[in-house]
Parts: sequence; C-alpha cells; structure tokens
Amino acid sequence: MALRRASPKFGSQGLLPRRSTTERTTSTRSPVQIVALIYGVVFLLVGIAGFIPGITTNYETMQFAGHHSEAMLMGVFQVSILHNIVHLLYGIAGLALARTGTMARHYLLWGGIVYLLLWLYGLFIGHESPANFVPLNDADN
Repeated sequence: MALRRASPKFGSQGLLPRRSTTERTTSTRSPVQIVALIYGVVFLLVGIAGFIPGITTNYETMQFAGHHSEAMLMGVFQVSILHNIVHLLYGIAGLALARTGTMARHYLLWGGIVYLLLWLYGLFIGHESPANFVPLNDADN
C-alpha cells in the first residue's frame, strides 16, 4: 500500500490564503533606494532638458564635446551633447540600481566619487584649456 502525500490546497478552504484581485502588494523601499531613485529621475530629466531648445539657451551652438559649446541649460549650466548623454546614462543607471539597497548604495557612492573628481577637475583645469573636454563653467563648480 503506497502512501499518498497530501498536496497543499489553494483557495479559500486550503492552506494558503486567496488574494483578492484588487489587493495590491507593496514593497517598502529603503531610504538609500529612494535617494538613488530621486537622483536617477533628476539626472534623467536634466539630460532630456539639455536637448530641448528653449530650456537650453543658445541651443544652435551646442558642440558634441569640449568647452566651446555655448549652449546653456536654463541659461546657467554649460552643456554639450556628450554632457547630456552622460546625464541620461547616469539617470538610467540610478533608476535601474535603485532596485536594491546594496546597488543603490554603490550607485550613490561611486557617483559621488566621480562627481567629486569632476569638481576637482573643474577647479584645477582652466576653462579655456585644451584639457577641458567637459563644458564646465563657474555654475558647475
């Protein structure tokens, strides 16, 4: 005589509760995930705005890279096509890496290190120097 194993029953009379079709499951995000998500959204919006004439003044003078671009995001921040693409990619990375706390922490840490290095670069490299491949002005520093 073979023993039959009882399989768990699903539904209103079984072992597992039945979920209502209107019941939503929510996941709680940690503060570091929320901050990474916010940074991702902001950088994505800034990257998009850099390609919109009107939000970016002197749009017709925008260069691919370098400090010769006279395009100014909101009339304040000097931008180039490469600069905008970097903002877009950093924003997309923020949205993707905000999915877990560890990835969000690494995104914020390494992003902060890169921006610290760019800030130092902007302080020590002259704005008209050939070494200035990033369109940086005083507003960026």
